[in-house]
Amino acid sequence: MKTTVLHEAGYNEAMLGLSLSYNQPVSKMPAVARGLITKGSSHVKFLESMIVWLDVTAPRYFHSQLDTYRHVTKQSSSTMHTLTKRKLTQDDFDATIPISILSVINSYIGLGQLIHAKDILPESFLQRRIVCTSYKTLANMYSQRIDHKLPQWQEFLSAVIEDVEHPEFIKNDAR
Repeated sequence: MKTTVLHEAGYNEAMLGLSLSYNQPVSKMPAVARGLITKGSSHVKFLESMIVWLDVTAPRYFHSQLDTYRHVTKQSSSTMHTLTKRKLTQDDFDATIPISILSVINSYIGLGQLIHAKDILPESFLQRRIVCTSYKTLANMYSQRIDHKLPQWQEFLSAVIEDVEHPEFIKNDAR
């Protein structure tokens, strides 16, 4: 699994919007914002304006959980097109799969029976997606999933926290 922050936007705009609510100069808003994040999700509307694009390569089962959160948008590699490029190896999966299953999948690929290959494709198949989301959504993910039993959540959230420009708006122990 691999997660990389590609780009961020909206911090200055979020601070400007926040300054309108408080009728104060924008220069004072970072301190106000830090104070608001300790008050809970109803006080952090400004985080909706801070957008992050992520490059996420993860097992399909992780992506299905990630989809429970509302993203601005996502684009993924097509499983059908990915399967047509080459035979699969163990490196295409998050966990080792039985060689017999890998052989059957590759046989279907070789015969051009891609629907059959996809039908038996394990959920540990790694898929790459570009996810566009907000800091508010990432903060919700962090508070709800940092202690999740699926280890990919900790890996994903740690990578996000390490890579974003303002981790203090996502990782907040007061929430």
